[in-house]
Amino acid sequence: MKEVCVVYHSGYGHTARQAAAVAEGVRRVADVNCTEIPVGELEHMESGHWAELDSADAIIFGCPTYMGAVSMDFKRFMEATSGRWMEMKWHDKLAAGFTNSGSQNGDKQNTLQSLVSLASQHGMVWISLNLMPGNNSTTGSVDDVNRLGSYLGAMAQSNVDAGPDVAPPEADLETARLLGQRVAECTHRWTA
Repeated sequence: MKEVCVVYHSGYGHTARQAAAVAEGVRRVADVNCTEIPVGELEHMESGHWAELDSADAIIFGCPTYMGAVSMDFKRFMEATSGRWMEMKWHDKLAAGFTNSGSQNGDKQNTLQSLVSLASQHGMVWISLNLMPGNNSTTGSVDDVNRLGSYLGAMAQSNVDAGPDVAPPEADLETARLLGQRVAECTHRWTA
């Protein structure tokens, strides 16, 4: 049985909804367990969730994009991993990422690049989204998967006046599911 952890921060519930969609995608694949871990549950180094991250075959990182970067709470988690970095505990694990913001762009690419850097510093292997961009032609639609045209990871957009009960839209949630599914499939292909 393969193990995938989705570790995330969500300030208003929108990114938690995206994280749940990523986990749904992971669970589409047979013989893969998925654990969802909000970063708030990792504030204490004795939390059992740290051991789950250490033993996972893959870790999928996610957070909202605030002011063009990872959220403060997620950054605190990133810095808390430094002890694991010193021991290279996560080297050769698979990694992927997702983010959400209120605007179409919002500099989400910068957030995904920060997640790639985190994974790279840990010696992890980054798994891209592997979806062609949607909604980029006259025959495209806002209902297309990967409608925001990302390659590094899953991007979502949630209108700032819409609650997590309606945002992000289904196209972005399905994009998140496809990311989770891809990571789960990769665990069977690339981990012992």
